[in-house]
Amino acid sequence: MKDSLQNYPKFKLESTFTKEQHDFFNKYGFVHFTGVFNLQEVKEFIAGYEDAQAKLIASKEKMVNGIPVIFGHDENGKRIVQRFPYTSKYSERIHEMAIDPRIQGFKGLLKQKSSRVTEDERDGVVFNHYVNSKHSRFKQMGWHTDSIREVFYGKKVYETLNIGIYLDDSSAVNGGLRILPGTHKQNLFGMLFTKMYYRNTKEDKDEVLVIASAGDVVVHHGHMWHRVGHSEHKDGVSRRRIMYIPVLCGPKQKPKPIGKKKTPIYHHLQAFAKFDGE
Repeated sequence: MKDSLQNYPKFKLESTFTKEQHDFFNKYGFVHFTGVFNLQEVKEFIAGYEDAQAKLIASKEKMVNGIPVIFGHDENGKRIVQRFPYTSKYSERIHEMAIDPRIQGFKGLLKQKSSRVTEDERDGVVFNHYVNSKHSRFKQMGWHTDSIREVFYGKKVYETLNIGIYLDDSSAVNGGLRILPGTHKQNLFGMLFTKMYYRNTKEDKDEVLVIASAGDVVVHHGHMWHRVGHSEHKDGVSRRRIMYIPVLCGPKQKPKPIGKKKTPIYHHLQAFAKFDGE
């Protein structure tokens, strides 16, 4: 599968999805759209994150709604937020991005009428800032599926999507997203036991590297196995910034107000993750 998809097709986002796009997503569990956002919009999203980051650091809060925030330092020793849940609650510009028709339209990839792009459920809009510097705590992410959290929450596992908005060019140079195409069709047993969650960071012979440009959007199914590689480069060259927005189905979860909440069991599992690559 790796050989057949190493040069997988990339699409342009139109007002509706084509049969080819639907067929590709249904078969492989992901779909890549180029140039969805222009570079000016990308700069605005990054500025929105930086403003939100300043607010959060000034507040001295270490969690948002019980979800741990991962702090670290960039190549210049500046303290940064490396995994920021519910970012759109701290940034109007990122909220505008989340309700943009281009983003809202991705719920159409799922068949369920209840599908929704959400800022209030799961961890909302998550901003990930990977960088391979001395005091970074977010250099990679081991194998995982996004849907496993429903198991920990004791809920039915519905189909979900993760919409990835790329804010930097992404390839093996800065780690890059690695996916196992077709694994979105696995059963619950496969989702639970195929790999060790987060601790397993090893290359898989069938994995496909996603090569994306800033402004691209890559959507993957929540049942799919994926990881983020560790950059061999240091400092700014290794930087990889990306936002993820969930698309959920099934009963709507009660919106979480900003404030302290009990940390979900799923995030205690993440605490054992090999984020730093040490």
